[in-house]
Amino acid sequence: MARFDSFAGSSAIFGVYPPIAAHGLIGDLRTAALVATDGTIDWYCTPRFDSPSVFAAILDHSAGGHFLLAPNLWTRSTQFYFPDTNVLITRFFTLDGVGEIQDFMPIGGNPADIERHRLVRRVLCARGSMNFNFRVAPRMDYGREDHVLNLYDPNLAIFEAPSLTLGLSSTISLTRAQNDVTGSFVLKEGETATFMLTRVTESDTPRVCPNEESTRLFAETVEYWRKWLSQSRYRGRWRETVHRSALALKLMTYAPTGALIAAPTTSLPEQVGGERNWDYRYTWIRDAAFSVYALLRLGFTEEARAFV
Repeated sequence: MARFDSFAGSSAIFGVYPPIAAHGLIGDLRTAALVATDGTIDWYCTPRFDSPSVFAAILDHSAGGHFLLAPNLWTRSTQFYFPDTNVLITRFFTLDGVGEIQDFMPIGGNPADIERHRLVRRVLCARGSMNFNFRVAPRMDYGREDHVLNLYDPNLAIFEAPSLTLGLSSTISLTRAQNDVTGSFVLKEGETATFMLTRVTESDTPRVCPNEESTRLFAETVEYWRKWLSQSRYRGRWRETVHRSALALKLMTYAPTGALIAAPTTSLPEQVGGERNWDYRYTWIRDAAFSVYALLRLGFTEEARAFV
């Protein structure tokens, strides 16, 4: 993904549906999420790429569901990846300060952690002070399932639907807004806040993820991606761009089987209201063959072996 800058008035230009280019991708090799340059996660399915959606505002702004997290008033934002990783940084500039959101999904750990599919959002204030707003509005199964919201304490919320239960923990106090969670907070220079959305299993006891734990998860995720990328044998021109493409292809790998999906999204027409709403969250043999060939040429033989 190329670096993409967004301005506060961009929503007026693009309407409620920002371009695909105005999104970054994060994932844990089992599922993935799209994060827009305005800080909104508008596409996320769990526990698999092809599972029904939790957030699908990219398809339906009013009923699809989203996870909004952004400063109250910002003049410009820019999005890029932490070097040699799939940790996404969305940086916001305001008149009073500079802050950023670090979005990632930890990979590895014990089997219970893998099944939880943790989605971590770390918020940092780098300069001055910033007032952030958030709203977590899941809409299970493409908005077809209703859910019940339980606030167990000010920092832990549980969304329960017939097919899926999600836990939201935060170092910031959460407020109920009907069946959604909302709130606002101020960070001063050097301060951090953490949000973590997890899939709750029968054997799981949801808990709050403190800032110290999110810092550790950040470091472990960075280490994972850099260790994987170190296998590359590519030494030619445009090395950074080639490696970024390899990291994107790896994000579209389904670890349990080695399958390579064609894309993490579904039902995106060529234009809003258009036709050709294909589901790309499966292995399309031609697309996968090109992807495997590219990874193999770069030295990532395990991905080719797993796919076969």
